[in-house]
Amino acid sequence: MHRRVALLSTLVLATGSAVLLPATAAQANVHLRPKPAQHAAADSASEQRQVLGYWTEQKMESAEPLAAPGPKKGMKLATAAEGAPWSAAPTNASGGGQVLQAARSGGEPWTGGGAVVKTTGRIFFTTQGRNASCSGSAVTSANKSVVITAGHCVKLNGAFHTNWVFVPGYDKGSRPFGTWAATKLLTTQQWNAREDINFDLAAAVVAPLDGKTLVDVVGGQGVAFNQQRRQQMYAFGYPAAAPYDGSKLVYCSGRTFDDFLMSDDLGLTCNMTGGSSGGPWMQSFNESTGLGTVNSVNSFKYNFATNWMFGPYFGNEAQAVYQAAQTTGAL
Repeated sequence: MHRRVALLSTLVLATGSAVLLPATAAQANVHLRPKPAQHAAADSASEQRQVLGYWTEQKMESAEPLAAPGPKKGMKLATAAEGAPWSAAPTNASGGGQVLQAARSGGEPWTGGGAVVKTTGRIFFTTQGRNASCSGSAVTSANKSVVITAGHCVKLNGAFHTNWVFVPGYDKGSRPFGTWAATKLLTTQQWNAREDINFDLAAAVVAPLDGKTLVDVVGGQGVAFNQQRRQQMYAFGYPAAAPYDGSKLVYCSGRTFDDFLMSDDLGLTCNMTGGSSGGPWMQSFNESTGLGTVNSVNSFKYNFATNWMFGPYFGNEAQAVYQAAQTTGAL
């Protein structure tokens, strides 16, 4: 499939590092990146004040976790029928044996500290008349104002969410690094048009707070595209559905595998639940510093395999969303 090609054009941004994008790869990708869907959020000072005033501690604590709708019927049935049954163990890159899960965690509270506790946060918004929550991550960007999350965390059932805010380091109602209102929401054309789970990713541009940008306050994780599959990953999020309550930053870690059922996504052994959607999957994650490179996000789970989490492959579509977001003025 087109998203599994070996075109390793890469854009890697990490705190304090330069952009690493070979000129030839950059030129090749110019014609491959589709234009993302964009939606104006609170793009005036008065709207931002209104959104920030809306989110009381009570509303945040009572917000319902939002889960992805999952793959649509028939998306990858041929592949699933030709391959292993759903109960079979994922295989490694050579096609045999079980995936080796290094430094595995299926969903434990993160106690390691580091940058990840500041860059990861809860996302709150209103959708179809109810308040809901997701997760997201601040990433390094040209405008220092980009949050990476899942597509269904900005738009679902044909409508973009309203009252959208990012709260990094959220802790039982406490907002140690402030509440950041979105000025623009961006997602892939595939998610925008038909909620294609293979492209369930998004970005938000947030307004400055007290004269400072998001990255000025919390820092930013790196981000990369068109990377090799089946890598060691760390996934983070704020799951809020039982047995979690949204009060703690939770993580999973292990080697990813390819979904052989109904999507082209990456899979990871992970017990996080609703509310973790949009939380970052990071490769090259350093447990000491809490820094890594975002290369997917929590997206969906199969109801018959609740110990597996799936996240979209970050290819040219994801790169287009990120590029459009980082070149957008925060206000």
